[in-house]
Amino acid sequence: MGHLITVATSLNQWALDFQGNYERIIESIAIAKQRGAAMRVGPELEIPGYGCYDHFLEGDTVLHSWEVLAKILSGEDTMNILCDIGMPVVHKNVIYNCRIIIYNKQILLIRPKMWLANDGNYREMRYFTPWMKHRQWEDHYLPRIIQAVTKQTKVPFGDCVISTVDTCIGVELCEELFTPSSPHILMGLDGVEIFTNSSGSHHELRKLYTRVELIKEATLKLGGVYLYANQQGCDGDRLYYDGCAMIAMNGHIVAQGSQFSLNDVEVVTATIDIEDVRSHRTSRSRALQAATTERYHRIEVPFALSGGKFGETGGEQTPGLRLSLHEARFHRPEEEIALGPACWLWDYLRRSRTQGYFVPLSGGVDSCATAVIVYSMCRLVADAARRAEKQVIADARRIVGEPEDSGYIPSDPREFCGRIFHTCYMGTENSSVETRKRAKDLALAIGSYHVDLNMDSVVTSVVDLFSFVTGAKPRFEVHGGTGAENLALQNIQARLRMVLSYLFAQLLPWVRGRQGGLLVLGSANVDESLRGYLTKYDCSSADINPIGGISKTDLKKFIAYAQDAFDLPILRSFLDAIPTAELEPMSETYVQADEADMGMTYDELSVFGRLRKVEKCGPYSMFTKLVHEWGAILSPVEIAEKVKHFFFEHARNRHKMTTLTPAYHAVRFDLRPFLYASRFPWQFRKIDQVAAALPDRSNLGPEKAKTD
Repeated sequence: MGHLITVATSLNQWALDFQGNYERIIESIAIAKQRGAAMRVGPELEIPGYGCYDHFLEGDTVLHSWEVLAKILSGEDTMNILCDIGMPVVHKNVIYNCRIIIYNKQILLIRPKMWLANDGNYREMRYFTPWMKHRQWEDHYLPRIIQAVTKQTKVPFGDCVISTVDTCIGVELCEELFTPSSPHILMGLDGVEIFTNSSGSHHELRKLYTRVELIKEATLKLGGVYLYANQQGCDGDRLYYDGCAMIAMNGHIVAQGSQFSLNDVEVVTATIDIEDVRSHRTSRSRALQAATTERYHRIEVPFALSGGKFGETGGEQTPGLRLSLHEARFHRPEEEIALGPACWLWDYLRRSRTQGYFVPLSGGVDSCATAVIVYSMCRLVADAARRAEKQVIADARRIVGEPEDSGYIPSDPREFCGRIFHTCYMGTENSSVETRKRAKDLALAIGSYHVDLNMDSVVTSVVDLFSFVTGAKPRFEVHGGTGAENLALQNIQARLRMVLSYLFAQLLPWVRGRQGGLLVLGSANVDESLRGYLTKYDCSSADINPIGGISKTDLKKFIAYAQDAFDLPILRSFLDAIPTAELEPMSETYVQADEADMGMTYDELSVFGRLRKVEKCGPYSMFTKLVHEWGAILSPVEIAEKVKHFFFEHARNRHKMTTLTPAYHAVRFDLRPFLYASRFPWQFRKIDQVAAALPDRSNLGPEKAKTD
C-alpha cells in the first residue's frame, strides 16, 4: 500500500516583494513538513509574484528570483521534502515561465510553461515564450549563485517528468489545464500518477465551477492525483486571485481550500493511497492507448513519497480518503461579491499603508454596495481576529494607529469600521430627504464615521463665477434652460463632490487626531460605465473601485443577500427606491430617474453588456440574437431601436472609460477604441433593413413566438 500525504498551497504573494514572498514560501514548506507531507506545490511565479507584468522583462526580476531560490536551497527547510517552486528563467536568452523542482538542496528539473495564458486579463506572451519542444529537454547551465549552493553546473530544462521510488510526477501549469489537449493526458498515459498544477488564476463571478470541473475531469477518465495550487489575494493590481487550492483523485475532490481568505499562507493536505490510482487505470481502452504513447524522459530521484509501511504516514495525521471524498464547495455570486472585493480591499489597505477608506454615500444602491463591501471586509477582519490570526491583528493595529505593544483586538466589526471607514452625504437643493436619511441610517448600521453636509454654497459660487465672467446665467431645463445648460449644471454638482471627497479624505484623520490619509472609493458599476452614464471626474473618479466590474443586477442581489446575512434591515429601503442621480430640481410632474435618463432599464443594460463582451456581438449580431430572445415582447423595430441606442451611447461616451478608476475585476475586461463613428451607418442600416422585413411576433406571447 502506498499511502502518502500530499500538499497544495495558496499564497498571498505580492509583485516584487521578494522578501515577503520568500518568507511565505518557507512558512508553507514548514507547515507541509509539520503535517508529514513528502511533497509541496506552490502557486505560479510565486518567487517574484505573478503580477509583475513588464517587470518580467527586467534582468533584476530574474536575478532576484535566483537569489531567493539560492536562499531557499541553502537552508534546511527544504530537506527531505520534494518542492515545486515557480519563477522566471532565462534559457538561451529566452525568458520562460518555469517550475523549479528541488529536493535536498538539488535542482531536479526546470520545467517551462508550454501553453501561455494570453486572453482577457492575461498577457503572458508579452513577457514569456512558450516551450514548444514537447517531450524534449536540454541542459540549462545554472548561474554561479546556484552552483555555489547545489554544486551542480547544469540541470535538465524542458518537458520531463519526475520518477521517485514509488510513483511518477508530472507538471502542468495553469493555462495548460484549460487547453483542449492538456499535457496531463499524454503524461497520464505514459504512467504519470501525480499531476501538479501551479496557477495564477484570478477571481471572476461564477468562474470557480469551470476550474473545478476541469480538475475533476482530468482525473476521472485518466485516473490520478491532481494537486492544484493557486495565488490568493491582491498582488498589486485590479485582480484578486482566489486561491481554492485543491487535491483531486480519480474524479473526486479530496481536499479544498478557501476561495477567499485574509490569511497569507494556506496549506491544503490530504492522505491518499496511490494504489487507488492504479486500480482506476485497469480499463482495456486506457491500456491500449497507453501502450502506444510516446515516452517522457524520466528524471530519477532516490526518494519515496510514501512511508513504505502500511498505515505509516508520520507528521500530523490528516483525514484519509475514506473521510475526505466530497462535492466541491461553491459560493453563490452574491456571496462572491461579499467576499472577493472585501479581501481585495483589505490587501490594498494594508499594503498601501493608508489609514482607511472614504466613500461619498448618495443614498443609492451603488454607493450602498461599496459601503457594505467595506463592512464585509471589517467582518472578515473581526472573524480573523477572534481566531487570533497574528498577521491580521498586527495589520489592523497599524492601520488604526495603535502602538506596537497595544493589546487592541479588532473583534467588533462595527467598532473597527468606525475607526477605518468614513462616509459622507453631500446634499444639494436637489437632494431628497429620503436619500439623506438612507445614507445616515446605513452609516449608523455599519458603524462608519459619518459626515452630513450641504454643498449648495460651493455649487452656487462656481455658477456665479461663470456668470460673472461670461455675463450668462445657465438654467435647468425645467426652468427653461437648454439641454447644454441642464447637463452642465448637473455635472458641476457631480464634479464638486469628487473635489470635496479628496479634501475630506485627506483631512478627516487629522480632524480625528490621527495621522495619514484615506483612500477614496469609487461606486460606479460596470453597466453604467459601459453605457457612459456617469460624469467624467465625478465620484466615479477615485483611488480604487470595488464594484466597477459588477453589474447593477448582481449588485442588487448582493444587497438583498447582505440584508439577512449581515443583519442590515436598512438595505431593504435601498432596493425599494427608484435609482436617481438627484442632480435636477424636482417638481410635481418631474422626478429624475436613472433608467429614464439612460433610455433603457438596468436589466436590459446587463443583457447588452453580456452579449457585447461574453458572446462577442457587434450591433448586427446583437440585434439578431435579441430578436429571438425578446421577440415575444418587442417588435423587431423596437428591438432595433434599443440596440442602436445602446451602441450609440456606448460609442459616444467611450472616452469616459479612459479615466475610469482602477476597479476590482469581477466580470468583463476587453480592449476597445475610445473614438468611434458612433452612428455606425453601415451596421445600423443593415439592422433597419432586416427589422423592416421581419414579422412582428410580439403579440403572440412567448410560447407561440418560439414554436412558430
